[in-house]
Formats: sequence, C-alpha cells, structure tokens
Amino acid sequence: MLEKCFPCSYILVDNHPHRHDPSHFVTHRIQSSAIEFANILMKAQIPNRSRKWHYYLQALNMMVGQEISFHLSVEHSLSEPYIAHVISEALSAESALFIGNSMVIRDADMYGCNWTSDNHSVADMMLKTELPCTGILVAGNRGASGIDGLLSTAIGFAVGCNKRVLCVVGDISFLHDTNGLAILKQRMLRKPMTILVINNRGGAIFSLLPVADITDPRVLNQYFYASHNISIHGLCEAHGVKHLEVKTKIELHEALISSQKGDTDCVIEVESSIDSNATFHSYIRKFACRAAEHALGVISKLSPPESMSQGCHCKIQSISYSVYRIQLCAPPTSSALYHDRSIFYRDGFILSLTLEDGSIGYGEVAPLEISQENLLDVEEQLRFLFHVMKGVTINYFLPMLKSSFSSWIWKTLGIPVCSLFPSVRCGLEMAILNAIAMSHGSSLLNILYPLRERTEEKSENLASIRICALIDSSGTPEEVARIAVDLVEEGFTAIKIKVARRADPVEDAAVIQEVRKKVGCHIDLRVDANRNWTYEQAIKFGFLVKDYNLQYIEEPVQHESDIIRYCEESGLPVALDETIDNCPENPLNLLVKYNHHQIVALVIKPTVIGGFEKAAMIAQWAHIQGKMAIISAAFESGLALSVYILFSCYLDLQNADTCKLMNNSPASSVAHGLGTYRWLEEDITTDPLGIGRNPSTGFIEASVADATHLLHKFQMNHNFIHRTFTGEKVLGYHLDLDSNDFSFSVNVQEIGQRNNGSTILFLHGFLGTNEEWVPIMHAISGSARCISVDLPGHGATKIKNCGDDKSALRSLLSIEIIADLLLKLIEHVTPDKVTLVGYSMGARIALYMALKFSDKIEGAVILSGSPGLEDAVARKIRRAKDDSKARSIVTHGLQLFLNTWYSGGLRKRSLWEDLKHCKVPLMLVVGENDEKFKRVTQKMWHEIGHDRDDAVSKLHQMVVVPSCGHAVHLENPLPIIRLVRQFVTSLRSVKLQEKGNVRDPSIYNQ
Repeated sequence: MLEKCFPCSYILVDNHPHRHDPSHFVTHRIQSSAIEFANILMKAQIPNRSRKWHYYLQALNMMVGQEISFHLSVEHSLSEPYIAHVISEALSAESALFIGNSMVIRDADMYGCNWTSDNHSVADMMLKTELPCTGILVAGNRGASGIDGLLSTAIGFAVGCNKRVLCVVGDISFLHDTNGLAILKQRMLRKPMTILVINNRGGAIFSLLPVADITDPRVLNQYFYASHNISIHGLCEAHGVKHLEVKTKIELHEALISSQKGDTDCVIEVESSIDSNATFHSYIRKFACRAAEHALGVISKLSPPESMSQGCHCKIQSISYSVYRIQLCAPPTSSALYHDRSIFYRDGFILSLTLEDGSIGYGEVAPLEISQENLLDVEEQLRFLFHVMKGVTINYFLPMLKSSFSSWIWKTLGIPVCSLFPSVRCGLEMAILNAIAMSHGSSLLNILYPLRERTEEKSENLASIRICALIDSSGTPEEVARIAVDLVEEGFTAIKIKVARRADPVEDAAVIQEVRKKVGCHIDLRVDANRNWTYEQAIKFGFLVKDYNLQYIEEPVQHESDIIRYCEESGLPVALDETIDNCPENPLNLLVKYNHHQIVALVIKPTVIGGFEKAAMIAQWAHIQGKMAIISAAFESGLALSVYILFSCYLDLQNADTCKLMNNSPASSVAHGLGTYRWLEEDITTDPLGIGRNPSTGFIEASVADATHLLHKFQMNHNFIHRTFTGEKVLGYHLDLDSNDFSFSVNVQEIGQRNNGSTILFLHGFLGTNEEWVPIMHAISGSARCISVDLPGHGATKIKNCGDDKSALRSLLSIEIIADLLLKLIEHVTPDKVTLVGYSMGARIALYMALKFSDKIEGAVILSGSPGLEDAVARKIRRAKDDSKARSIVTHGLQLFLNTWYSGGLRKRSLWEDLKHCKVPLMLVVGENDEKFKRVTQKMWHEIGHDRDDAVSKLHQMVVVPSCGHAVHLENPLPIIRLVRQFVTSLRSVKLQEKGNVRDPSIYNQ
C-alpha cells in the first residue's frame, strides 16, 4: 500500500530475492544482476520524444558541471571539492582508485568529473547519445562506521588489481587504520601506492548538514566532530613511509605527479578546514543552482517542451557580407598612424546570416589597425566561412555560451577555434545570436538572460547603462580640463583620459590634476597609458596623481611582468586591457596571475578578445573576484555598439546575481567604455543610436530598449557600402591533354579573377580529389586565380585513347609522367608562371616541378611533403614493399591496404640532391603534431640553403602550423589560407621590383 502511494518509481535490482526495504521505498523489484538489467534496457525501444528529454537533462547537467569547474578553477585556495576534481588527472589506464567514505566519496561523485579537460558543451549534449567515460577501476569499503580497515583494504586491493592505486581517504578513516602503514611498509607483490589524506582535523560531513546551523559550536565539536591533533607526518615517519604535506593547488599537482612517477609508496597530506570547507560547499552549490536555473530558462524560452520533438536547431539558409567605410570625426585613440590626415575612416564588414525560417541576424567584423589582423586577412576568412557554413545547423542552445560556440565552430565547421581571427569570431557570434533572437521573436538580451523577464525590478533598474566618455589628451591641461567640464555638463559621470603621449609623465600628471580640479570628486576619472610607459615613468606618474582619486589607471607599464610590482609599489588601482587581449581560449590560467586586490577592473573589447563567449567568461571571473568588468568598443559602427549595450546589461545583471549569491553588497553601476560613439561622423545604420541624456537621471546613458529596436529593425545605409559578396561560383571543366603518347581528360575546378597576374595550382594527396581544395580556393580567390585538378588515377580524371596499354600506363605512372601532364596543363591555362600548392603526394609532385621546371613555376608551397628516401638500399626495400602492397589490394581488398598505407608513400625518385640547387622559392609547411614530417621538413630546410645570400634563398620559408597533424589543409585550413596568400604576394612583389619597382595596389592595400 505504501509502495503504491510513493510519488515516483523506485526500482531495486539485485540477484537475491531478500527484502532490504524497511522504509517501503521500493515500488518495483527486479531479480537479476545489474549488468543483465542494463543490457535489457539498452535493447529496449525508447520513443524519440523521450530521448529528447534525455538530451535536455544532459544539457542541464553539463551546464552545472561547467559552472562547478569554473568556480573550482577560480578559487585560489585548495578546497576539498578541488581535490576531488583533480584526482582524475593523476589517474591513467594503468591506475586504479580506492575511495574512502563520508565526504570523500560524496565529493568525488559530485566534483570528480574533469569537466574542463573534455570538449563537450551544452550544444554537444543535445546532439550526442553518449556521455564521456574513462574506464578507471574504482573500489571502496564501507567498513565499520564507514572508517575501520580502509587503508588495509586498499593495500589488499592494490595487490589484487596489480595497478598503481591512488587511495583517497579522510583523516579519521586514516587514523582508525594506522596498522595499515605497517602492512604498507612490507611491500608485497604489488605496485607502489599513493595515499591522499584530507586532514581537516576531525571530519566535516556534519558541518554540511542542517544540524550545523541550529547547534551550538561547542556541542558540534564535542559530539559530532572527532577533533584531534595527531601528526600524520609523525605516524608516517615512525613506519618509514614517505610523507608529503601540501597546502596549495600547485603543491598538490606536483605531489600527485611525483608520487605517480616514483617507485615507493607515498602519503600525501592535504590540510583543510571544516569551516572554510562548509562555506565553499555552500557557495558552489548556490552557483550550481543558478546555472541550472539559467540553463532551464534558455531551454524553456528557445525550445519549449511541447516543441522538443521538432528539434532544437535550425539550418543556415544563406550568408553574405558587405564591405563598409564610414567617416570618423577624429582619429581613433587606439593608434597614431593616421594623425597626419584630415579625414579619418573606419572600415569593416557587415555579416548577414539568414536562417531557414527567414530570420536574419547581422554581425559586425571590424579589425583594429593595431591588431595582428587586417582587412584582407579577415575577408579571406569570411569567404571561407561563406563556403563552409551554407546549410549547416546551428543549435538554439548557443546563447548559453559556456564553450557552446567553441564546440560548434570545431565540431560543425571543422575549424580549430584558435585559428579564427578575434574580430571574425566576434562578428560570427554576433550574427548568430541576433538570428536566434529574431527567430524566436525575442531580444539578444533576453536569450542571453531569460530570467530578466521574470525579475521586473532588476530590469527596470538596468533599462539603460552608463557610458564613459573618452578624451584623447593632446592639448594643454586647461584645454583638456575644459573638454572634461563640457562632458560633465552634457551628462557624463565617468571620463577616461588617454595619457603617456607626452614626452614627460609630469605633463600628463598636470593634465589629470587640472581635470580633477575642474570636474570635482563626484566624477569617476580613469586614465589609460596603453602600455606606453616604462616602469620608472609609470611610477613617477603614479606618485604625482596618487591623491587625485583615480578610479584606475589602465595598462600603466610596458611589460606584463611589471604589473603586480606596480600595483604593490604605487598603491594605485589598476585595470587590465591589452594584457587580456591575447588570452587563450580558456583564459583562467592567465587571469589567475592577476588576482591582486589593486587590479580593480578588466576592460574587455569583444572584437579584440574574440567574441562574447570568451568575454563573458572573463567578466564572470572579474565579478567573482570583486572586480569591475567593463565592455569597451573599438570604434565600431552603431550595429556593434547596440549589441555591446545589450551585452553590457547582461553582464551587469549577472554581476547583481553574483553579489547576491556571495552575500556581498550590491555592486554599484559601472560606466562602460562605449563613448567611441562620439567619433562616428557617419554610421552604417539608418536608425540613430540610442545613447543620450536620460531625462529621469540627467546622465548620458544607453537605452536597452532603443538598442533592441535598432537590432530588430536594422537597415544598412547603402551609401557607405562599397560592395557586397553573395558568393562566387566554381567553374568546372575537363581538359583533354596528351602526355607521353597517352591522352588524359583532366578534371579541373577554377575560381578567381584571371587579370591580377597570379595563378595558383593546387595538387591533392593520395586518395584525394580537387574537391578538398575548394574551401581554401574560395578564400584566396579574391587575391589570385585558383585552379585545382584531379590527378591521374583519382577523381574524375580519365585516361583516354590508350587501348591495350591502359594497364601498362597505370603501372608506369610516375612523378615524371604526372609532372609532364601538369606542365602541359599550365601552358594551356596561362602564359605566365604559376605557384604550386601541394599536399603529401601532391607536395612531392610540386617539389619535383619546382626543381625541374623553374621557367614555369613561380614558387611552391609544400604541405607535409618529402623529397623521398636518401639511401639507395632503403629505396630498393621500399620498392619491394610497394609491390607487395599493390598485390595485397587485389588479394585482400582496399580496406586492409588503407590501414597500412599512410606509413609509406608512392614510388618516386629521391629529390634530396636536387634540393641543393633549387632555383624557385619554397614554403615548407608541416603540422605541429606530425612528428615524422617535422623531422623531414627540418632537414629539407637545411638542404635548400635558406641561409644563402641570394634572392631566391631569402624567399624560402618554413612554417609549423599549430593544432594539426599531417593533413594541415584539412585540419587547420585558416592559417594555410593566410600563408599561401602571403607567399604569393611576396613572389608578386619581387616580380614587380624586377620589372622596375612598380607598386602593386593590392600589395599596398595589404
């Protein structure tokens, strides 16, 4: 009767039929082993609708897991959850884990999964059916009262499993089996053990229960906690067991690594505190609940339960971009490059992304002139994205951020995230977020923070954001002060002044002193040195302005290593900007170095940092540390500024929640760095930007409602659009060519202009086709004519008119025959020289042609190529192996052959001797993870005589492409695009110089 009234099913699976259910929780009993029951469930046909909910719950679980991982990473102290989190790093397939009871096993269950080490995201979980799993053997022993005999049992387990065992126990469990240390010392036939003891001086589980909140601390200490002062180090010393004591995260990592590599048993003692442990558990639980609530809000808003069967994604129907140029009323303060001009412009791209339901999202891609990317670099990546993004699926859970975009870029587009230029990623995320918002009839702010709609009092307070004005300090102190006074009268409550542009910091200090004198103490005053001062100059300035109440000084010193030193010596509040511009995809390892109380703010430029996902993570870290997170524009148009307004509001809402969860006083409103709108003489938007004086406050603010309206009704002002790219068709055709008494019908694909003087011929590898080059050709076609071919024996290239000799030709196909065929193709398509780009087998062909046909080859890019074997005996052995492999195809089929193929290569004449006489510039490219070809490429680099003092040798290059292996052009295509274009440009520049130093406009524009 009780079982029937239970609100949910409770199923007990066990081999035995006995009852162990005094509380009558069990509603169903199944007599079988757990494995048998699991196998039956695996075979069960579960409707798709249920599987959707399965992914739905996995997404919530992953969101919570990533939130936990974030807080474990940013917490500077060594907490017990962190210990549980990192023990997996010390485990391998040759290891096993013996886990203790009480809080140890609970923490391992909750925090033990290493969320940061895998690449799974919320978006992934909605598309995948399996969870990440590592097959580590785990054991435990309940023991009497959960503590007796654990150490001895763990030693027996180590003997039985024959693995290196990591035993994790609490101090009370350890002390109740100290005789185990004597057994440990005996070293039976087993591998060394590591025993990690979490010593909080008495056990901590009761501090996490409600009883701790209602019970006098003295009672807790006397009846619940088993407090002690026993020295674990002394016990280990008495038994002759190695002992390590750790107090920090770094010490723990080092101890785990050393113990796993050592050949002796080791006890690692980690000091902990009952009170701090309870506080951190409570703190992390609150943030996990908020993460789950936020994820639930996004899922509910963007994919209500009743529509789950229809999927949680949408396809991209089309994509285009427009090139704009708008006039600025003054030079950007980010650079002094154009201060000698009378007219100033901002150039960029507007990305337009249309979903299959007709919703359109716009994004802005506007690289700064001081960054490592330029307009030509960016446009090539946009052309590449144009090709690879058509028809792909975007997941409606991307607005959760939390690595969702990073995972989508890698797993859907096949692009390593680190290879996308920051401005491109920012514009791409902007367009996708706007498209998703439009698709659901919502705003960008409400899809990022759906809880806002249910917290009206918060949204009313944050219906607008404060704006910080910007002054380029180039006048006298009085002139700058007069400008500042005008800005205050206009309604600005915060002003940032550029400094470090005068000869002496004393002059800059005089400006700040005069400004503070004129505007009063109620105005937030910031200064930005842009890393232009030496340490000594920055200290000199700081001493002169220390009494003038600066909100902060931004990037005061040239070298990052001097920042903390400056904070401690000057005593001034400091903000980071350029320091975080080039932070890695996971910026937490970088940020932890700057957790200094005098670093009070992080200035985040989404277009420079690389989008909103990374910006949100950096801002969250800042908020957790009690620092300001300030969104700053980089002189973009009203489109990007509108998105930044909504994103700034989102971060402010998040910060308000963070303060509440951490029991901190509410954070004061932050003035964001969007004052660059005053530089816009012209704008790409037809509607005015919603920044102005708020009638209710009298301050200059940006309206959230106006920014949302501008994005919903966005129309481009075509007066400032120079051109729009909607696609470029690839021309496919066949060329009939004769070579060595045989005829071929060569399949060719071509794209790009024929009148700019550069032609690039792409050659694929073994088993490839010309199709593998098409995405890269699309990207480069704006700079050169791009041609790719199917090599003989591959793709749609056919052998014609060879009668009975067809089989003979196939057996005689060599580099020489193919090179002769390609030479005839080159002569057919262009009278000029061409640049060859070849991969693997195609690289060998390209290298051969560069060495033999220098009159027709301008240069060659060799991707993962080799000149062949140097030793004559090795070549003979290789030929015999190749003949054997050829016979195996006939006998055993293609699959077996493919399994062993890539350990070898085709039959080709060695070119090592010819390298010494190379007359054509070569670019040697190899993947970072391709160890074999890295060695070959390095040797080629020395053989071609790159250090000789002649024109050709100076053009030789060798490049190692990161984050890829052998197939560099497929695994990491974006760096290849840039490398090929830059190489072709350098060749063109030399050619023009030889003709009389004629300037090529396209080179100048780069």
